[in-house]
Amino acid sequence: MTTDLPARARVVVVGGGVIGTSVAYHLTKLGWTDVLLLEQGTLSCGTTWHAAGLVGPLRASESGTRLVQYSAELYARLEAETGLATGYRNVGGVIVARTEDRMVQLRRTAANAAAYDMECELLTPAQARDVWPVMAVDDLLGAIWLPGDGKVNPTDLTQSLAKGARQGGARVVERVRVTGYTVTGSGAGRRVTGVRTDRGDIEAEVVVTCAGQWSKALGDLAGVTVPLHSAEHFYVVTEAIEGVHPDLPIMRDPDGYTYFKEEVGGLVVGGFEPEAKPWRSPDTIPHPFEFQLLEEDWEHFSVLMDEALVRIPALAETGIRKFYNGPESFTPDNQFLLGETPGLRGHFVGAGFNSVGIASAGGAGRALAEWIVEGEATTDLVGVDVRRFAPFNANNRWLRDRVAEVLGLHYAVPWPNRELETARPFRCSPVHDRLAARGAVFGSRMGWERPNVFAPGPAEARLDYAWGKQSWLPWSAAEQRATRQDVAVFDQTSFSKYVVTGPGSLAWLQWVSANDVDVEPGRVVYTPWLNARGTYEADLTVTRVGAEEFLLVSSSATTVRDLDWLERHRPDGVTATVRDVTSAHAVLGVMGPRSREVLQALTDTDLGEEAFPFATSREVFLGHATVRATRMTYVGELGWELLVPMELTTGVYDLLRAADVTDAGYYTIESLRLEKGYRAFGRELTPDFGPVEAGLVFATAVGGDKDFLGRSALTEHREALRAPGPRRRLVSFVVEDPEPMLWGGELVLLDGRPVGQVTSAAWGETVGACVGLAYLRRDEPVTADWLAAGGFRVDVGGDLVGIRATLRAPL
Repeated sequence: MTTDLPARARVVVVGGGVIGTSVAYHLTKLGWTDVLLLEQGTLSCGTTWHAAGLVGPLRASESGTRLVQYSAELYARLEAETGLATGYRNVGGVIVARTEDRMVQLRRTAANAAAYDMECELLTPAQARDVWPVMAVDDLLGAIWLPGDGKVNPTDLTQSLAKGARQGGARVVERVRVTGYTVTGSGAGRRVTGVRTDRGDIEAEVVVTCAGQWSKALGDLAGVTVPLHSAEHFYVVTEAIEGVHPDLPIMRDPDGYTYFKEEVGGLVVGGFEPEAKPWRSPDTIPHPFEFQLLEEDWEHFSVLMDEALVRIPALAETGIRKFYNGPESFTPDNQFLLGETPGLRGHFVGAGFNSVGIASAGGAGRALAEWIVEGEATTDLVGVDVRRFAPFNANNRWLRDRVAEVLGLHYAVPWPNRELETARPFRCSPVHDRLAARGAVFGSRMGWERPNVFAPGPAEARLDYAWGKQSWLPWSAAEQRATRQDVAVFDQTSFSKYVVTGPGSLAWLQWVSANDVDVEPGRVVYTPWLNARGTYEADLTVTRVGAEEFLLVSSSATTVRDLDWLERHRPDGVTATVRDVTSAHAVLGVMGPRSREVLQALTDTDLGEEAFPFATSREVFLGHATVRATRMTYVGELGWELLVPMELTTGVYDLLRAADVTDAGYYTIESLRLEKGYRAFGRELTPDFGPVEAGLVFATAVGGDKDFLGRSALTEHREALRAPGPRRRLVSFVVEDPEPMLWGGELVLLDGRPVGQVTSAAWGETVGACVGLAYLRRDEPVTADWLAAGGFRVDVGGDLVGIRATLRAPL
């Protein structure tokens, strides 16, 4: 191990755990050999060394699954490359179910495995005991067998990755503590130029912070948001148990919050208790803190141990070799943090792995290395992109409260519409209290409190989770009817809103937007933002306000991501400015056949079809307020989105309520948009798909002369799909039976063969059944005739249900 510290490196990786060594390893594999990895202690001494080492490739999303699949493949072959064993063993895994709700989850998991071409088998309790003879099964309903699961020695893996990195040209230096960063520029032009250490400064073009639980404090020093907080994670290692052997599979009992794996003839018994124990604030973590554990807490661990005794009665007579209580970092949404940090060019982060760092390290390290080399992510990493968080998410007290809930979600039933409960309410629209008084059941997106649905009154305002039709569905059905037949008002304040103004605004947006935004002032253009691969980075509307002034309205969750993408693709010489005005304006959507009548009574502006056609936007007087009225809809009915100054919003809302409009929420928006086949970013529109697959080529200017980011790739992809070969295509569908409830993620089959997966689904009151969108796979074009031939089914928790799939929306 080298001790020399160079004055400069192309890339400095901060942190010598499994993530940092993986990033360094993969950078060298991509030809970037001038890499310096710095570790404040010795390799793996932070969190890595006490990780349990479970590797379970099957994840909730295809992108997450592919990432961990690669990890397992890498760990299996790394010893042959480096000569250092990783301890990887492909032993398989079994997950057991005590309840019917859990059994439904396991059937859905098995369907996901089929969608991703992975092996998974449903087991009876007796079959589960055959696989794992040490456990009791009297209380079980069933299980699944995952032959792809494995285990690895985290410390050995880290050493093997580090050796591989050194073989590729990287330098690894221990006992060097990074104390800060050197930065040039200001505003959107800030760029990292190196690191400060306790042994001197080092220049660098790129700095990658992979410092585990120290990453938040380091991010604070760099002026970037790395929202994570440590929690105590517990497990014990037992004495030898009869029947336990090195090839015993991993076993998970999520209803008992526990997991088990073999170690030296005994068992590792760990888990994720429902109410976690946050550790110290990120800015008070002691130094040094190497290969250290926290105090034993048997009282807190008893929640897990009591459940472990239910599953493995032999534990009652088995001694404990070692109690482990080690801090691990968790994020506000239980997904890790990856990517280039907004507001500081050249600075990347890979941290906050929520107890799945070992399983994720190989794939995450490769993904981050590719991002660094290519300048943008090469696959769909939206769910783990660090840009999903904003500076307000860096509050340590907020993080502490949230982490207490997040750890326990690992083994909670993953209800498809689960809402996190801690650290709320957070960001509230001006009408929040009015909506609460009217029975709003709130969800949260980007910190905003948003009404999902309205109960008959505040006393009934809660979510009762279930896999089938939930108790709120009749309330949403009534809201849907009101929107289709009368008029409803939606609080859509959480929309992201930006103003681009000044010299070069048009040229800038013309380059970033795939559609043509050079329209008359007062017109609205629906457009994607594409990357160089011709796939989605954003989905938004652009309103031209003046010659060089534009209003952009985008998804609630993508504020930071959108603004970062826009700045990164500013053409040379453009001096226009962009402002985030999200918190300056509320949005009230007035939708339905009677919306014109309601609004016309409040304004002197002519809202008639000829005077105010679709995709028109202008300022109007509404009652005593001045608002921007935009004739745009995400529900497929006549309607206007009213952009209202925050301080005027309660007055405008009260005017609308006086006109006898119905309050409606986001569950209703979801249902109505699916009946119309409208797509959503993050589900149908992701960096893995482009306008061709999504059926949205019409929303681009690819047929004209305008150049735009991603045009050449889009054109090439469009031409390639004219020839035979595998492809995916987004289709709409309606379930033939009105009884089943779909949520998204379901497997689609044709003649018993997996052919796709549902991206979004909801109850459609107008069509009288669940509706949705799904990507289907085929080796030739997906045509209306092929779909009309029928035979498509969806797997709904193990039940196969017929659907009618079409290229056109149901309504």
